[in-house]
Amino acid sequence: MVEYSRITDSLQKIYGDSGAQAALEKLQPVIEKFSAERRRKKAGESQGYFSEKDEVLITYGDSLKTEGEAPVQSLYRFATARLQKLFSAIHILPFFPFSSDDGFSVIDFLEVNPELGIWQDIERLGERFELMFDLVLNHISARSAWVGEYLAGEPEFAGLAIEVDPATDLSRVTRPRSLPLLKEFRKASGESVHLWTTFSADQVDINYGSPDILARMVEVLLFYVGKGAKIIRLDAIAYLWKEIGTNCIHLPQTHEMVRLFRAILDQLAPEVIIITETNVPHGENVSYFGDGRNEAQMVYNFTLPPLLLYTFINEDASLLTDWADKYLKLESPDTTFFNFTASHDGIGVRPLEGILAQAEIEKLAELARENGGDVSYKRNPDGSESPYELNITYVDAMKPQNSAAYDSLHARRFVASQTIKHVLPGVPVVYIHSLLGSANWTEGVKLTGRARTINREKLNLDNVIAELQSPRSFRAQVFNSYSRLISIRREQKAFHPNAGFRVLRSALPHVFAVAREGFGQTLFSLTNVSSRSMKVSLEALGIPRGLKDILSGGRIVEHSLVLEPYRTAWLS
Repeated sequence: MVEYSRITDSLQKIYGDSGAQAALEKLQPVIEKFSAERRRKKAGESQGYFSEKDEVLITYGDSLKTEGEAPVQSLYRFATARLQKLFSAIHILPFFPFSSDDGFSVIDFLEVNPELGIWQDIERLGERFELMFDLVLNHISARSAWVGEYLAGEPEFAGLAIEVDPATDLSRVTRPRSLPLLKEFRKASGESVHLWTTFSADQVDINYGSPDILARMVEVLLFYVGKGAKIIRLDAIAYLWKEIGTNCIHLPQTHEMVRLFRAILDQLAPEVIIITETNVPHGENVSYFGDGRNEAQMVYNFTLPPLLLYTFINEDASLLTDWADKYLKLESPDTTFFNFTASHDGIGVRPLEGILAQAEIEKLAELARENGGDVSYKRNPDGSESPYELNITYVDAMKPQNSAAYDSLHARRFVASQTIKHVLPGVPVVYIHSLLGSANWTEGVKLTGRARTINREKLNLDNVIAELQSPRSFRAQVFNSYSRLISIRREQKAFHPNAGFRVLRSALPHVFAVAREGFGQTLFSLTNVSSRSMKVSLEALGIPRGLKDILSGGRIVEHSLVLEPYRTAWLS
């Protein structure tokens, strides 16, 4: 039997007492139908949400393609052959019919894009891996049937979109992109309306002020759970609720909506994890943990990708050390970080606000351009623009300065950056193009005219396999080193997301050092972020002698350790 107290409490905070009752009447049939169809699971309650064996792969449904085969089938074939010992879960980026934004302008939330495969293909992958789905809940394609019904005047969709008088002062609204906020549409009645479109003219923002629309989106959420989603990514959640006269980001109603989704899942599918996608400074980002039990179980560690890049560019781990020591604290065993360096998007630099001076952020932007990438900008309330993200693969961002690209040094430097990601508190996440050592796809940018395409190449699976079978190829060097790193990490209890975490401060700014302790193991990690060999005093760091480096297999008998350029030691 479903307990509605938390659900009702959230509805009251969102809609007020009178509106809450109307919203509950819309939601109840959706919830009860799902409850009757599915037996509750207890995994989230009994064993905890996380494990040291957790490792998530991010990929598009067609990142790997084979002639004459559905792309999701190609992904299944590659994943089952080469990735089962590496990854516990696969995040397939939006695989629904779409009209733009590489899947994030969804035409139909409930169907699989026929160019990728069918639901059976997705579910088969779910038999071997846990699955992570996107709930693209801030907006819907302007070409969707829902928008068509709204424009046609169908009563059930009357509240779908947010209509705004174009004369309204919207200058306070936080803008993630330098595009117009409103787009003009014409209804079947002939009436012209301007609709809220945060991300593009093709992405109509959904109005959660309508209980009818809320019920439809909850139905989508539960449909995904029924199809095997273990992790639900709330895409662009920060912008969900709009209130004219505010900045329309992180509003109280937005947080309450996350609590509502969590309350529903806790009742119907308590093992399912919510992750919020909020590319903002750290304090705003972790606010989506709520009280540790009532909002998201995971948040993206958005500060990590640009700060880690800055660390290697400057060959100085001081800032990374200070940040990790101050901010990577987890107050609840039910929450953790989603640690990534690359994703389908670029390297967001907004999270560096308050950490780096604007001039230093501009230097990162210039580096991206020098290494064959580009920079996307956001519009500020005063009308100025500032860098929003670096559009470049993390592999190319990590090119060694004054050295050849795509050689063994480049591979080692890149993998060293990924090693640091794997020692921090949280669940490690790997984008498929990082795992495969992919370079900038500049030809793709020319084809689409979009900067983000640089990191979204569609690879021929046969060609990838051939490169991986050639040990000297750059792709093989990265894949083999990365795979070994993951394999070893997944066997260390000290890397459990709930294990203790301490930053070790070295006299050498070129070394990033931490200790992980818990579940019967203590492990010390030291990474040289520089292009020079470093002699590290273990005694100064409080690390005892006689430990084994589980990466190299050697035992440490001295009070010091020499780390070659871009080398890591895991001492346990």
